[in-house]
Amino acid sequence: MHELSLAQELVEHIARVAKSENALRVERVVVVIGRYSGVEREAFEFAFPFAAEGTIAEGAELLIEERPATVWCRNCNSSSHVASTHLTCGNCGSTEVALTDGREFMIQSIQLEVPDR
Repeated sequence: MHELSLAQELVEHIARVAKSENALRVERVVVVIGRYSGVEREAFEFAFPFAAEGTIAEGAELLIEERPATVWCRNCNSSSHVASTHLTCGNCGSTEVALTDGREFMIQSIQLEVPDR
């Protein structure tokens, strides 16, 4: 399951950020997953608590923002969201398109509990 290794890498990154901020704990993590990223949302959600167990991220809320795929059409020179698994222009139906969004897998934000300074 490659989602478990992704969750482990995410937790390692979060731990580094938390350490650099002298955080007491991680409260919330928001991750963006694009439709064509190759990451299965449900599997990633399942894997995250296991990866976070015993770390500063244990118990953190995981929020996932799903991003649709967007294509740019070479035929009609427009952008549109792709609703199906076929990459076609939503305006003219052409298959002469380039995927411009939808491959993302990234941290959008990390909310930390930090000591009073």
